[in-house]
Amino acid sequence: MKLRYKILFIAVALIGLSSCKDFLDKVPDTRVYLVNLDQLEQLLVTGYTDSNYALVGELSSDNVIDNNSPSSDGVRYHLSYYDQYDEQVYAWQDVDLNITDSDSPSGVWSGCYAAIAVANAVLEKINEFEATGMIEEEPITPADQARIDAIKGEAYMIRAYHHFILAQIFCMPYRGASISATLPGIPYSTVPEKVLDPKYDRGTLLETYQKIEADLQMGLKYITDEYYKVPKNHFNVASSNAFAARFYLIKREYDKVVDYATAAFKGNDPNTMLNDGWWQEDFYYISDIGRYFTSIERPSNFQLFTSYSTWWRRFLGYRFTCNRDAKRGTVQGPGPSWKRCQYQNSKTKEKFAMMPCFNGVCGSAGGQEYGAYFAGNCFEQFEYTDKISGIGYCHEIRPEFTSEETLLMRAEANLFLGNIDAAFEDLYIWNHEHLSEDESLNYNMVELTKEDILSFYGCYDDPDRNDPGYNIVMKFNIDEVCPSDKYHMSDEIEPYMQCVQHFRRIQMVHLGNRWFDIKRYGFSIQHKMGISDVYTLDVLDPRYAIQIPNEVIGAGLEPNPRSTNKAEASYVVNSSSNVRVSD
Repeated sequence: MKLRYKILFIAVALIGLSSCKDFLDKVPDTRVYLVNLDQLEQLLVTGYTDSNYALVGELSSDNVIDNNSPSSDGVRYHLSYYDQYDEQVYAWQDVDLNITDSDSPSGVWSGCYAAIAVANAVLEKINEFEATGMIEEEPITPADQARIDAIKGEAYMIRAYHHFILAQIFCMPYRGASISATLPGIPYSTVPEKVLDPKYDRGTLLETYQKIEADLQMGLKYITDEYYKVPKNHFNVASSNAFAARFYLIKREYDKVVDYATAAFKGNDPNTMLNDGWWQEDFYYISDIGRYFTSIERPSNFQLFTSYSTWWRRFLGYRFTCNRDAKRGTVQGPGPSWKRCQYQNSKTKEKFAMMPCFNGVCGSAGGQEYGAYFAGNCFEQFEYTDKISGIGYCHEIRPEFTSEETLLMRAEANLFLGNIDAAFEDLYIWNHEHLSEDESLNYNMVELTKEDILSFYGCYDDPDRNDPGYNIVMKFNIDEVCPSDKYHMSDEIEPYMQCVQHFRRIQMVHLGNRWFDIKRYGFSIQHKMGISDVYTLDVLDPRYAIQIPNEVIGAGLEPNPRSTNKAEASYVVNSSSNVRVSD
């Protein structure tokens, strides 16, 4: 397998060579060699993947449905997929199509390793500078060393993060040290490729996490905001601590989650970092919403990633989108403090509860018949290369690390640490800071109380407790996925954990992170597909690990296991004959 990477190339025209000897005297390597700190900083700008894991994550999760499958009242549509591999991802099948765009599994794989290769090239050069004590034949000064440390910190964070994303997508969830030592990891690249056909092995999942942690800690040691012109476009102090909190949440090291999440706020009151987008009054086009919520001006955004992506276009009347139960389980559904906030679809006359802040900031296709989306998390920003011809590049900006997610991570960690009051305080802040800018819309929304949480979420398997439907209340299997001697799900904290996972699902809808939560919580979900097929994904199904790209398997890397009994979809025949087809 050859891991592709970005590095600065120049084109050299070998013109007017008088002989073969003259040609052979030329240096055949036309790369720009890194010789100073300015070049290292410039190269690190390209050290962030331009792929987008949102499509793979969302199509695999319960945030998307198939519009061609009948609804509860028998309505279905004849809609086309946007890309052929959408069907395979949605059905949890191995993608065997030779498609490598930035949204595909292949694109995510190559994009992450491209970013990793940049980090490796920079770290290799830093090691050379520090070993010799020289930069461009001049001794390293204290000012130089400070810049070197900052560059080193960013490079380590880049390498840790992109391996982490690869592990979340292409591996089974972390299952503690002993079990993870028996599961395949992903190739961990730490040096630039210098041979024609390098060979890699996957190692174990435990080894992958150990190496991520080592790089993460090195990055945290050196990271600083001092040298950035736009810190939110780089790993900075806040986003690095938020990433650390996310990493240790996966590992169930909850004391560290609280410490790093708190550090991400850098002493600021979370109340001052959340409620801004909901109170803007100058949104005229829905594109204004997307641009603002993913802007560097928004205080809640710790770090933004730019990607080439057509993910948003799936919401424009295509087959797989956020609709029906998926829509009602996220931005257009009930919640503990807003279940009385009722709305009605003007076209379908369907009544539903919705948090008022999402009123006016959600786009839709087909009068919401085909689905809806929160424009703040999912909107295309098109870059024209030729406006007359109407051609260019599709971009999506990812709010990769935010104060909202960080707050919810701290709440989850405090629950398992037994600090219910502290967890509730963070849940209260998240809920309160999602009030609408239009006060008249908030009159049916109540302040969140513990009693609201206990009443609304209850227990997933108790028919006497309130289950609001739409798969909002889920069965946790986190203790089975990642056994812990110290921490366990209990009846006392479960309703609060239901609230956490619901708020997380709403907060990060369309971004792909719900898929990571499904895996680590051990949720079992179903995908209805076509007229009658129902695909079931049970806890710890081997398909929790997306299959590594076809071309990588062909190059000799071990594929993810697929057992016969779990890897094959289970089919349930829909016996209803009340199927109405709408065009």
